[in-house]
Amino acid sequence: MRLTNLLRTMVSAFLLLLSAGAFAQTGEDGYDLWLRYRPLEAGLQARYGRAATELVATGRSATVEAAAAELERGLSGLLGRPLPRTARIGKDGAILLGTPASTPAIAAMKLPLDRVGAEGFVIRSTRIGGRDVIVIAANQDIGLLYGAFRLLRLVQTGAAPEGLDIVDAPKAKLRLLNHWDNLDRTVERGYAGFSLWDWHKLPDYLDPRYTDYARANASIGINGTVLTNVNANAEVLTAPYLEKVKALAGVFRPYGIRVYLTARFSAPIEIGGLKTADPLDPAVRAWWRAKADEIYRTIPDFGGFLVKANSEGQPGPQDYKRNHADGANMLADAVKPHGGVVMWRAFVYAADNREDRAKQAYSEFKPLDGHFRDNVIVQVKNGAIDFQPREPFHPLFGAMPKTPLVMEFQITKEYLGFATHLAYLGTMWEEVLRADTGHGGTVARVVDGSLHHYPVSGLAGVANIGNDRNWTGSHFDQANWYAFGRLAWDPDASARTIAADWARMTFSNEDGFVRPTVDVMMASHQAVVDYMTPLGLHHLMATGHHYGPGPWVNDLGRPDWNPTYYHRADAQGIGFDRTRSGSDAVSQYAPSVARIFADPKRVPEDLLLWFHHLPWDHRMASGRSLWDELVLRYGRGVAEVRRMRATWESLRPFVDPRRHADVAAFLRIQEKEAIWWRDASVAYFRSINRLPLPPGAPEPAMSLDAYKALSFPHAPGNPS
Repeated sequence: MRLTNLLRTMVSAFLLLLSAGAFAQTGEDGYDLWLRYRPLEAGLQARYGRAATELVATGRSATVEAAAAELERGLSGLLGRPLPRTARIGKDGAILLGTPASTPAIAAMKLPLDRVGAEGFVIRSTRIGGRDVIVIAANQDIGLLYGAFRLLRLVQTGAAPEGLDIVDAPKAKLRLLNHWDNLDRTVERGYAGFSLWDWHKLPDYLDPRYTDYARANASIGINGTVLTNVNANAEVLTAPYLEKVKALAGVFRPYGIRVYLTARFSAPIEIGGLKTADPLDPAVRAWWRAKADEIYRTIPDFGGFLVKANSEGQPGPQDYKRNHADGANMLADAVKPHGGVVMWRAFVYAADNREDRAKQAYSEFKPLDGHFRDNVIVQVKNGAIDFQPREPFHPLFGAMPKTPLVMEFQITKEYLGFATHLAYLGTMWEEVLRADTGHGGTVARVVDGSLHHYPVSGLAGVANIGNDRNWTGSHFDQANWYAFGRLAWDPDASARTIAADWARMTFSNEDGFVRPTVDVMMASHQAVVDYMTPLGLHHLMATGHHYGPGPWVNDLGRPDWNPTYYHRADAQGIGFDRTRSGSDAVSQYAPSVARIFADPKRVPEDLLLWFHHLPWDHRMASGRSLWDELVLRYGRGVAEVRRMRATWESLRPFVDPRRHADVAAFLRIQEKEAIWWRDASVAYFRSINRLPLPPGAPEPAMSLDAYKALSFPHAPGNPS
């Protein structure tokens, strides 16, 4: 045992020196994310060094080993010296990691573990046997891993090591990433390179990045990953691919992450040899039961299926004149004996659309409340259209008390500047989660299950991760992955607090860096909304790749594929009337909410044109006309990006040169493209209303025809 500990200490010291040397030679490239573990400044090192002199880890599971290894790795890096692992507490400053079942000393402490369930933990500063100890305790080993990451976060962000008394557990049961990754390694709406999953080399070669991916997710409490695109390929359900999925599941398992797959509804035809995929056909039901049995024989802790059906051309039960409950329940019955779930997406719009697209999900799913099996979860986007820069919360939240709903956020910035625009989405998600549904609680209370006492609850995020060295395409996009995990764990968490923690862990603990950086992050989403889709405008992007402005597009095959369908600008006014005089989408909300949205004097101005078609001279709260306010909002977004650039430049002394230069380059792109959005949009709307620009507003740099002529056939993120 002593020799093993000595070797471990020597290896830790060597890796520490190797890491420091590599950093000195090459700088940082973003690979380490928020788990950088760079040495603290001397004063903090001394303070924490006294609190962490040795590590005592009990238990023999792979998860306990992962927790202990992370503490060794993290504290060794932060404190500038190896952290020895011992079999028992030998001196002051020990860290004790264990469960009551594995550690008698923890069992004797009578900690409030009854409050934390299977995944929660307790961290407490105490004394055991006359020695100062920091205890990380949990009921299950996965709680120890989450507790270990929490302690490391405290150290990284400079929290006091004395007097710790933390009792925490996730509020949502399912905290999932949805990868829109294809089997050819392209990523739909992905802006960070190709897919992490190298299917051709699996299962025989396990890229070390798979383990680092699992570490990063576990550090923020994510406990599931859907490996494949919702525009599904049935081939992933075949035996050779299931062996590949099994290999990934084996890497993720110690980190508490279960794997899920997207199920193509027509798989019984495409890989099963059947002539139908009718969910009520006995042969189809038997095929899915046999397929589920095969999957669970291969991957016993498989999580279940995510399904996109009867949307954007995907097959589904409506092809056979069945409803969504018929389709979901068939799959739910197949995975039920194994403890699996079916997440059925509510992102639908009919092939023959005769009503406001914003109404369709509610119209199709609300009548089915109470008709789904108890292991079916309906996965609902945050808004009723499609991940727009700003949308009101989806009316289904609060309206389906008998059916568990999972929130679906988009972490990848399909409509928010791809990877190059700095847009911190924590504020956007916080806005949605804190919205009052009018049904007795906030959206957060719906998705954490507490409002309607759902047996299963959760949040899902469409991942922004690729094989770029920095994982997400840009350094600041890492913050959105991080913020999603934190909000999935606790939907009531503060977006500002999350941003500050991320900034400290990812860049610098210096207050002179953190304060201005967090201010930039907190203002960034509103800036993007202003220069892209101010005052409730939405769906104004160019066709297909969604890169850049295209409010003039009006030649696509369906009305609701065209931006003109959504802004409805004419010589008299602009906006989509969703009141009783229009599509009456407001009636899908609870009455107390509907009354606010239906009143142009009460609806938040950021949602004004989402719900109202108003004349160009409508008087705004500022006293300006709607037209003047719209133009100035576009300009406000550009001005904010310029402030962001100036702030980042002032932070050069706090950031390593490589990452500072990377961010600065992307901010230059963002300013250029913000001006493009402003000028092209203003030029188009002015061509319709023929109104003069308000004083101080710049003339567009080019003619409207020049903006219309721009073409970007190979913009990223659109593999089709």
